[in-house]
Amino acid sequence: MKKEYTFRYGNVSLSIPVEESQVIGVINGNETKPLDDVKGALLRSLDNPIDSAPLSDIASKAGSIAIIVSDMTRFWMRQDLIVPLIVEYLIDKCGKDYSDLRIVIATGTHVGASEEDLRTLVTPAIYERVKTINHDCKAADLVYIGTTDYGTRVSVNRDVAEADLVICLGAATYHVMAGFGGGRKSILPGVSSLETIKHNHAYSLAPDKFITNPAIGNGVLEGNPLNEDMLQAASMIRNLFMITLVTDTEFRLASIFSGHWRTSWEAACEEVRRIYTVPIRKKADVVITSCGGFPKDESLYQGTKAVDNVISALKDGGTLILLLEGRNGGGSPDYFDWIKPLVNGTFEKELRENFTVGGYIFFLNCEQASRFNILMYSSIPAETVKPMGIKAYDDMEKLLKDADLDGKSIYIIPTGSTVLPVVTEK
Repeated sequence: MKKEYTFRYGNVSLSIPVEESQVIGVINGNETKPLDDVKGALLRSLDNPIDSAPLSDIASKAGSIAIIVSDMTRFWMRQDLIVPLIVEYLIDKCGKDYSDLRIVIATGTHVGASEEDLRTLVTPAIYERVKTINHDCKAADLVYIGTTDYGTRVSVNRDVAEADLVICLGAATYHVMAGFGGGRKSILPGVSSLETIKHNHAYSLAPDKFITNPAIGNGVLEGNPLNEDMLQAASMIRNLFMITLVTDTEFRLASIFSGHWRTSWEAACEEVRRIYTVPIRKKADVVITSCGGFPKDESLYQGTKAVDNVISALKDGGTLILLLEGRNGGGSPDYFDWIKPLVNGTFEKELRENFTVGGYIFFLNCEQASRFNILMYSSIPAETVKPMGIKAYDDMEKLLKDADLDGKSIYIIPTGSTVLPVVTEK
């Protein structure tokens, strides 16, 4: 008997009929109670931070304060619920004026937000009172603050470099390159120069083979050159205070960690491991998953994070059915530009000589498609991704027919971006 399984897709939900007897598991992550009092949780976190004095003690002594906020690609963390509370805390409890504050959107290499999106991120009321700017990784006035042991020259946003106190608001989740998102990523790549970001992210490639560096991956921090380089960059920022959000698998705020820029974030990462890591007994022939809807599936660039999570539940050469709307195509402006060197056979040479983040994500998607049979239901045209080895569909019936699911074992993973299956018993 077939059962309908529901998945998020863009701003809607889609159902897929699957033979129930073939489903060996529905993987949803570990149940976690969402916060019922976000303001109370934030205030408790700020007043009782990890390895730090209360934020009120620190902020009251600071002149200028820069608040770094993640951009719209991470709006699932609901910055609009937290930013007004932080500003209110700084004004009412710390004696700051609105003119003391600057909000810097951590765009990294992403395109800066429109005024409408800025108002959405920080709320219209805060936008009218606090100067809010997009970071520009190509700006002429970026400030050099030092060089890491990995040879990365770190240049950052001037408002951040010159502030007496820097408060970072981010969210911890698994990250395919850096191990975990949030924390030090607010600095690098968040508010760093293009050259700083490129040098750091180039460690995603193995030095001796044209493959992903085996030292990186979801949940990998120790020995991960991207993470360790990012940590060193963040350590160069004076008076850095971290606020890290953790959501449950439905993207509802579940906990807030504040305090020392490194140890408070690491505590958040451990909570992510607890919520998102799910033990499984064996791998399946097929995984059916969604990225979790918009903005998690706004592009292939973002959707890759879900793919890298769920393939740990898939047999070598298995079939991945991926629901990814892709309203913004590749996501990165240069993403699909790499099709030409891919087809011409010059991909490795050109990527190593002119590394870009979009180029690496494009490479990662090709690498994933070479290992698994990826069938993607998407608005992205099939001919666009065909050279990458990805099969795209706008007809679900045709996709399911080509998937040939009869007799195959199947995992259903409704939200692939927040679940990491781990085989614990062979």
